[in-house]
Amino acid sequence: MKRTLLHAVAIVWLVLLSVTVNAQGEGFAPVRNAIRGGSSKELAQHFGSTVELSFDGDKQSYSATQAEFVMKDFFAKNSPAGFDFVHYGGSNEGTPYAVGKYVSKSGAYRMFVKMKSAQGNLVIDTIDFTKE
Repeated sequence: MKRTLLHAVAIVWLVLLSVTVNAQGEGFAPVRNAIRGGSSKELAQHFGSTVELSFDGDKQSYSATQAEFVMKDFFAKNSPAGFDFVHYGGSNEGTPYAVGKYVSKSGAYRMFVKMKSAQGNLVIDTIDFTKE
């Protein structure tokens, strides 16, 4: 009896965990699609009023408009050959983030995207590219 109850609890826990991971991933779907397409314009639709962009440790904060131009330049120099998020998570405060792998003809990058809540919506707060 105890073993059956333990199995039932474990199954329920795994189902809830998978639903949470899928829900986190769904919030990043439009961001993933914009990055896959190399579309700075589409990506900028998900920017907060300011965005921190980092390329190999060189961090800078930009307005949403400036960040769009920086990403346009990045995509022009490093057009996407492949991209996908490989991990989704959230901080203790509930701030969602995702880690992905961005592949271009000039090399591969590990990519970190952190969202934040702004006026009831999730917007991109940080994008970090690190060349592998």
